[in-house]
Order: sequence, then structure tokens, then C-alpha cells
Amino acid sequence: MTAAQWLVLVLQASIILTVLGFGLTVAWSDATYLFRRPPLLLRALLSMNVVMPIVVALIASSFALPFEVKVALVALSVSPVPPILHKRQLTAGGRKEYVVGLLVAMSLLAIIIVPLAVFVFGAVFGTVARIGPLAIGKIMLTTVLAPLLAGLLIRNWFPRSEKASGPIIAVAGVLLLVSAAALVVGLWPVIKSYIGNGVVLMLAVIAAIGLLAGHLLGGPQPKDRTTLAISTAARHPAVALAIATSGVVSEPKSALGAILLYLIVSTLVSLPYQKWRTPKAEAGLRNADSKA
Repeated sequence: MTAAQWLVLVLQASIILTVLGFGLTVAWSDATYLFRRPPLLLRALLSMNVVMPIVVALIASSFALPFEVKVALVALSVSPVPPILHKRQLTAGGRKEYVVGLLVAMSLLAIIIVPLAVFVFGAVFGTVARIGPLAIGKIMLTTVLAPLLAGLLIRNWFPRSEKASGPIIAVAGVLLLVSAAALVVGLWPVIKSYIGNGVVLMLAVIAAIGLLAGHLLGGPQPKDRTTLAISTAARHPAVALAIATSGVVSEPKSALGAILLYLIVSTLVSLPYQKWRTPKAEAGLRNADSKA
């Protein structure tokens, strides 16, 4: 195997271990939470799969961004929740049942929504991109659904296995950090070409709009607004890359560099929001404890 193949393998292992460890801490009712609450699911779909794609389409057609960046942004705007986002969401005060429910619902619905969205974008922009439900289903199954289901089953059969969640996620975090750093180093020439020409500013604007859309559409509970805001601003990179390289961009490195740059920028943009929301979550917990 080449170094690049090893890197991809390590990255996939980190994501699978992260979701597996998380699955050891959740219940079946968490996984089906949003499917049992259609109004909340509709709000999530509106924020992630309607508002965000429209915003990205308007920006992509209005500003002179590099073609690879436009493709990456469109691909990201229709991709589901990234499976490594839950820690940030919970730290910011998100409810576990909503966090898990959003991850499962968007992962399952992506099998239908993503190919349809790619077809619509292709018709609007006159590009040729084809990605089928099977391709998206494979990504969702391997990175989200299978490891989460394994965690749920293991916890159901062996309740004490929940204690292993922390060490598993810690190992996954180290693998993710190493692989992400290697990706940045390897793709730095591509990423550097997008810096200094207004691209980073546009990426920051899109991430900020995603946060705002999710915050406004998150529903009556402040904790859910925080979770949906972070989810709307950050998307599944593997799905985005699969879309970007499905006939639109011939060079994977250019698309991956743009996707990686957006993930970095969106994370930095989200940090002040996350910090702002965390004290509110802690205050809500203190008030609940005092009333109890």
C-alpha cells in the first residue's frame, strides 16, 4: 500500500472508532428521535438541505471563485452531518438524543437527498455529475450507520461496555489528528493557492450563514438550535468529495484541498459561536438543578 492509501485507511479508522465509541453511550430511542418528531426533522431538512444549498448556489454564481471551490461548496452544501461532530455539539450543550437523532436521520435521508440534489444542481449549472444512492449509501453505512449500530448493539448486550467509550474515542482522536495534519501538509500547495484571493472570506461568510440558519431554524429549545447551527455549517467531507469527483472535477486533490480548507475555516468560525452558546447551556443546567 502507498502512503496515501495508508493515510486514507487511518482516517477511516478514526471516524469509525469515533462513531463506535459514541454508539456505546446512546440508546435506541436516541437514534430514532427525529423520525418520531417530524416538525424538528422538517426544520433540520430546511436548514441543511434547502437554505444552505440556495445560499451556496447564489454565492457560487455571483462571485469569481475558483471552479474547484465552487464545486466543493456545492458538494458540501448537500452533504449530511459529519460523524465526528458530536463532541463539539455536546460540549456546546446539545441534547444527546437530538445530536444522535440528527446524525442518523440525515445519514439515512442522504441516500435519497444527495443524488437528487446533485441532479438538480447539474441541471441548473449545466454540469455533468452523477452519483447514485448506492455510492452515498456505502459511505453512510461504513462511516456512520454500521459503527453506530455496532455500538448500540454492544451496549445493549453488554451494558458495562459503555466504560470503553472514552478510551476508544481518545484513540480515534489521536488517529484523526495525525491523519488530518498529514492531509494538510500533503495538500498545502493546493490549499495555499486558495488563500489571499478572497476565497477564505467567502468560506467564512458561508459558514457564518450556516450557523445563523441552523440557529434560527433549530426549534423551540435553545440546545437544539446550537446543535443544528453547528451541523448546518459543517458537513461530511467524504460525501462532498464523492460528489465533487463524480464527473465535475477530474483532479481529486483540487477538490479535497477546497473541502479541507472549508472544514478548517468553518471550524474556526464556529468556535466563537460554540463558546457563546456553552455558558448559556451551563446556565440552563444550573437553573434546572436549582429548581429541582
